[in-house]
Amino acid sequence: MSMIRDLREAVRPALRRTRAASDYDATRDPSVSSAVVDCAVYRDGRRVSDHVSPSQAMERVRAGGGFAWIGLHEPTEREFAGIAKEFGLHPLAVEDAVQAHQRPKLERYDDTLFTVFKTIHYVEHAELTATSEVVETGEVMCFTGHDFIVTVRHGGQGSLRALRHRLQDDPELLVKGPSAVLHAIADQVVDGYIAVADAVQGDIDEVEFDVFSSVAGGPGGGRRSSGDAAGRIYQLKREVLEFKRAVSPLLRPMQLLSERPMRLVDPDIQKYFRDVADHLTRVNEQVLSFDDLLNSILQANLAQATVAQNEDMRKITSWAAICAVPTMIAGIYGMNFEHMPELKWRYGYPTVLVVTVLICAAIHRGFKRNGWL
Repeated sequence: MSMIRDLREAVRPALRRTRAASDYDATRDPSVSSAVVDCAVYRDGRRVSDHVSPSQAMERVRAGGGFAWIGLHEPTEREFAGIAKEFGLHPLAVEDAVQAHQRPKLERYDDTLFTVFKTIHYVEHAELTATSEVVETGEVMCFTGHDFIVTVRHGGQGSLRALRHRLQDDPELLVKGPSAVLHAIADQVVDGYIAVADAVQGDIDEVEFDVFSSVAGGPGGGRRSSGDAAGRIYQLKREVLEFKRAVSPLLRPMQLLSERPMRLVDPDIQKYFRDVADHLTRVNEQVLSFDDLLNSILQANLAQATVAQNEDMRKITSWAAICAVPTMIAGIYGMNFEHMPELKWRYGYPTVLVVTVLICAAIHRGFKRNGWL
């Protein structure tokens, strides 16, 4: 079983890379920049053009109305320069979109909203260890204007292809324009947070069970060391911290989108942002509780380790006291004095041995009754 598990762990990263590559390459348009995953024009809630460049998409939008949705994956500065110029994107926002590793935020540049979302993906693992990777992070950045939305994705997770197809099947929602796409992306990201939070909860429950069941030992006769448990707890805390960095900063942007009127956000869509903000608040509370719970589990694990060390020290001290009796008697009789008690008596030697054993047995019984042995 361990060989199968090791093989599965070795193959899983390659499978993830293969799936990620297929997700990206299947939708690329060979006629445009390699960073462009998809580019289309939507009018009256329906897709009306395929296989167009971003500049062609905007020409059709300006001529016939609707909006353009351009999706990119990890563009370079050179690849993004033409799109930024075409849509009049602010240089600071463009720099953030190209470099990635941004904090979740919402910023307004002239007639464009720049939104950053952190995507979270739960990494499946056969067994949680002190080096297990629990979550993977990525980023989705959105430039939202009156007649366009440009999405820039970083990382191997958080593909928007399925979301695009789902929106295309709902023209009544898509007719609301770019803000409907922005809401759908926010909703998908937060739904991903909920799924990851449930999975992380399972890992925390597993660690908690192992820590509190290790006192008496498991049915297999052994138990995990406290150091191993502490390592897994610390690893979980690191992953939860990464999770918190994605969730907590997004609270303020979602509140702004759901509460403050904005020209670029349709009033009907703003109502939907309230639901997203509510779900995000719940996830944030759950993540904060994870941190507190892991702190409590870690303290309990350290307390158990201290108790175990005290028990070991008491046992060592008890046996040292028992062994001190024969050591002392042997030391006295080994001094070779001429006048020693019972030295010339025939039964002196066995008598001393019996007395030594009786004293040791009495001390052992006393320690046993007091719980030291």
